[in-house]
Amino acid sequence: RHQHQTWKDIYCIYWKSHYKPAFGLMVAYIIYSTIAEQNEGEGKLPMVLVVVSMVAWIITPVLFSPFPRWNLILQDLCEFNGFITSGAGSHDADIAEVVSRGKKGTVRSLYETGLAEELDVWSEQHLLMLGVTLVLKTAVGLLVVALLPAEILDFLPIFVVILSLSWVAVLGYFAAGLNNVFLVLSFLLWAAAAPLAHMIIGDRFASPDAYTRLPEYVISTTVFLYFLGIAKDFVLLTCRILFTLCPCIPPEVATRRLQECIRACFVYFLVQQVHMVEAYVVLFANALTASALAIFDQVFCNAHTWFLLNRELARTTHGDTYMKKGQAPFFELDRLHFGAGSELWGSDSESEVSAGSERGGDDLNLAGAGDPSWA
Repeated sequence: RHQHQTWKDIYCIYWKSHYKPAFGLMVAYIIYSTIAEQNEGEGKLPMVLVVVSMVAWIITPVLFSPFPRWNLILQDLCEFNGFITSGAGSHDADIAEVVSRGKKGTVRSLYETGLAEELDVWSEQHLLMLGVTLVLKTAVGLLVVALLPAEILDFLPIFVVILSLSWVAVLGYFAAGLNNVFLVLSFLLWAAAAPLAHMIIGDRFASPDAYTRLPEYVISTTVFLYFLGIAKDFVLLTCRILFTLCPCIPPEVATRRLQECIRACFVYFLVQQVHMVEAYVVLFANALTASALAIFDQVFCNAHTWFLLNRELARTTHGDTYMKKGQAPFFELDRLHFGAGSELWGSDSESEVSAGSERGGDDLNLAGAGDPSWA
């Protein structure tokens, strides 16, 4: 269909296939770059393919989305921000609906998107597979600990202290009826890591200077988040085993309690908070990409629209709607002006638009739902 695809729909479609691997690759590249910079860049490889891959994973969904128009960019920006901050699906009574919406692909919020994935993994995947995955992750984590210098691991107590403070905010989030103020506070508390670090590990935090310690900051943060994920997996696997094998708990009750544990761990172990950070990075990248495409279309006569769709639709100027108020297609107007035999705009536009007209014009809805303007 010749329709504009919203950023929210793009995120729901590509968050696992594009954005998730892109951020994993981005973290690895940042670690490599910070370490290489300590040697003033000597011997640093350009990593062109790595950079191209992670950038392409993030921008290509918007790059191949039709109709980069300024009003649609503003509409997508507001809608996607609302999608990120929305609390839809966060209540305990919504768990069954979250599972259903996740399977149908009709999630309403970022919270619902991530929680549906967690519920699917820890409720329906085979228990043995979950156990083997946890063992492999733990083995990799122990190998990393054995290889890393102790100076890097010395930073981990800082994150443990901040995590404990964050858990207090998360507890307030659940106790206050899912008040988003506490959820945001659980995220903002991590800004206190630098001031508290001097009280936890002393002057070594910034000795001799912060720039020299930058690789240790990045690597220790990555290691902490990795082991936090392992801790979450261990807790949920234990809950799954207890609720599955305990004969005194009815299956319906066991399933319900397991889902409640998954919902709690989803917030306590920072899964939702990390998703929010990644989603805002995607929002920023989408805004830059869509703005660049909108400028490109204005300067180069809708070349992007012509490339993705056809020349007929590309002839509509910014601020106008194709075939608005019963206006005839451009190729028909050309016939009236130049004669029935005119082939000025080629046969491809005529055939494509004629096919769309026979279907009742559904394929010619250019602005997407709820917005008839392109400006």
